[in-house]
Amino acid sequence: MANRPIIVVGAGVVGLCVAYDATKRGASVTIVDRDPVGDKASCGNAGCIAVTEVLPASVPGLWKRVPRWILDPLGPLSLRMTHIPRLLPWLWNFARAGSPAEVERISRALAALNHRVYRDLVPLLADIGLSGHLHRKGALTVYESERGWHAATPGWEAKQRLGIEVRHLSGDQARELEPALGPLVKRAILTPQWSHVSDPKRVVDCLRSWLTANGARVLAAQVSRIASSPEGGTVTLADSSVLNASKIVVAAGAWSAELSRQLGDNALLESERGYNTTIAAPQIALNRTMIFAERNFVATPLSIGLRIGGAAEFGGLRASPNFARSKGLVELAKAYLPALDGHGGMVWSGHRPATPDTLPVISRSATHAHILYAFGHGHLGLTQGPTTGKLVGDLLSGRDPPIPLEPYTIERFSAAGRTTSL
Repeated sequence: MANRPIIVVGAGVVGLCVAYDATKRGASVTIVDRDPVGDKASCGNAGCIAVTEVLPASVPGLWKRVPRWILDPLGPLSLRMTHIPRLLPWLWNFARAGSPAEVERISRALAALNHRVYRDLVPLLADIGLSGHLHRKGALTVYESERGWHAATPGWEAKQRLGIEVRHLSGDQARELEPALGPLVKRAILTPQWSHVSDPKRVVDCLRSWLTANGARVLAAQVSRIASSPEGGTVTLADSSVLNASKIVVAAGAWSAELSRQLGDNALLESERGYNTTIAAPQIALNRTMIFAERNFVATPLSIGLRIGGAAEFGGLRASPNFARSKGLVELAKAYLPALDGHGGMVWSGHRPATPDTLPVISRSATHAHILYAFGHGHLGLTQGPTTGKLVGDLLSGRDPPIPLEPYTIERFSAAGRTTSL
């Protein structure tokens, strides 16, 4: 791959990780993004290295909880009514992904990626000067009711079968680990393999700086069209200028389906908008990521403050954010963390690229040999980004990846017989 021109479309964490691996292999890399240094999901996420998340979002019995979530103004799920007609194909395939057989298949594929995370992430952080910014202190998942804890038991047992370490704790044992927790917590699960970074934005910024220092070009431009050519592929920009490359990688997050569709590759991809609030002076201290299982939100102690995030909103890429959901998360957190001072929080919202089966797309184009895809990581972009970069690097250089990539192919959406648009 030495000196071969590679274009990566997208400067989020996944695109930057693809560019990092290609640069390490000697390629001449150009990264194109309409706002390369802007605030995107890669900057505003919860900072979690969530290697224990090996189950799909759709599981048996989930639909029983959906109506209650939607009706709750502080609930973890919101649907914009005007977007539902476009969302239906995605929802149909999401439901299909929750069958027992599919959950088993998808879980194995997620575990195959997540088991590689640290071997790919740790060297990358060392290269960009952030070795001391990875905190391997595990995560604490807490439950406010015995009923919720018992209902979650099959999921934890499934994770254990996939190599995830699980430690069961009483509420008092959880408070010994995290004194900020209040009496609402009755049960908890410690997952030691989880970790978090000091600040996800710093990871992205340092990775981009490393790339430019090592010869990569970062171009602020809007991509209007991607096409194949006999020698590789072309990227046409909004100003009508054309870039040529031997290979092109589409890693544009939630916008990737719009580009893949130009090439005849239909992806079932939706924007799952996430919300958070970061409190610079919360007046409490946490040691690790806290996951509030029955309310579906998290809190992570970052170097810039306590980030409280969660919520899933399906409304497309063009709907305005509803920051009441960011503020609502703080109110929920106060029930678990009674001494929390929620004043002065900075609200944020971003588009997570969600596939109905929770699996990312790490794949060659089904129709164009020189075009590849790396998108659809949902909540796991920061977690799986370095591993995705390695796998795409193998595809770019013609090597066999260390794990089978069939579960992540873009062709699986054509097999489902459905398409959707944002």
